[in-house]
Amino acid sequence: MNDASRNAMTKADLINIVARKLEITQVQAGIIVEAALRSIVNALQNGQEVEIRGFGSFRFRNRAPRKGRNPKTGEKVDVPPKKIPYFKMGKELKALLNGKPSEELAAPNPNPES
Repeated sequence: MNDASRNAMTKADLINIVARKLEITQVQAGIIVEAALRSIVNALQNGQEVEIRGFGSFRFRNRAPRKGRNPKTGEKVDVPPKKIPYFKMGKELKALLNGKPSEELAAPNPNPES
């Protein structure tokens, strides 16, 4: 991240990281990052859930219809049902963020030949 006082990774930061890791240009990395993000958005728009193993999943929660209130007038209004997208962390990411050693994350393979 460029600004030490900032606490959020931006798309530009992600593009810089991809460009450095793959030793490609910023433009090429931008195309890759944009394609990945667009694919996630398109899947969500089509009602699909998106699961990225080891990272997490983007899913929907259904919010029931309810009675709301117009803050200006105080008038009661009907709020229709809607789908709310949310992110659910994967087990590996949750363990990393909670300080578990990486050895505990690697589950032994019960079938080494497979």
